[in-house]
Amino acid sequence: MIRLIDIVEDTMVDGPGLRTSIYCAGCQHQCPGCHNPHTWSMEAGRDVSTEEVMEVIEADPFAHVTFSGGDPMYQPEGFAELADAIHQRTAKTIWCYTGFTYETLLRMPRQRRLLEQLDVLVDGPFVERLKDPDLQFRGSSNQRLIDVKASLRSGQTVLWTNPMAI
Repeated sequence: MIRLIDIVEDTMVDGPGLRTSIYCAGCQHQCPGCHNPHTWSMEAGRDVSTEEVMEVIEADPFAHVTFSGGDPMYQPEGFAELADAIHQRTAKTIWCYTGFTYETLLRMPRQRRLLEQLDVLVDGPFVERLKDPDLQFRGSSNQRLIDVKASLRSGQTVLWTNPMAI
């Protein structure tokens, strides 16, 4: 189960190309200037099953998937289950937005299972004084687009740079 705020279909702001964005409830980072403060409470939204979300994801064969919120890393088991289903039943890529850094997530066993299933991680808290509307797919310059699979293979943080690759 995932505590869900909304599912936005055919968006182009949460990663390259068309995406189905899953917005979850719950975020303890509570960054000043956050674009989605209505998602901070874990009581917001409603509980949904993996199957219910997969019906929406599978209905659009062209859109890839983005996990956002809130912060999906506060619901790692539910999102890991969803990521498993996405990988088993589709060829879609998965992006995830989090206020945690990649390096911190590597040391968090519950979150690591989810991390290992992602293609790109947009990491780090939103920092209002570093806000830059010209940045691609992120809000502040401290946030990084991380190629998770390449990073795990190399043992070093590898930034995602090629919009045609994923």
